[in-house]
Amino acid sequence: MADAKQIQFRQRLQQIGRKHKKLEHGYVTTVLPDGLIVAKPQRKHPHHVMRSVFLCLIVMFAFKIFLYLEIGHQAYVARVAQLQSGSMLDKVGAYVMYPDPLTISLANVIRP
Repeated sequence: MADAKQIQFRQRLQQIGRKHKKLEHGYVTTVLPDGLIVAKPQRKHPHHVMRSVFLCLIVMFAFKIFLYLEIGHQAYVARVAQLQSGSMLDKVGAYVMYPDPLTISLANVIRP
């Protein structure tokens, strides 16, 4: 009987430890109808990840336009063609850096 109570006690301690670990990253307290105050872990918001990915795409697109404006259309297309003849990673880079119509039109708006 003492062993069963000891095992139950250790399991309860493990539960408390897991709950404290979850609460380390932030929590929200709520008051239940009976007056008990309960702390619940805050949920992680995925919009931070999406915002970071979107910002990264914007920066990459701006860099692509900058390169297009800096070296000109002919040299840019020649360098992308040179990338296409490289390794698999180079081909992926060439696909990303290919001068699409949006890049060309934005470059023409920036520098007519």
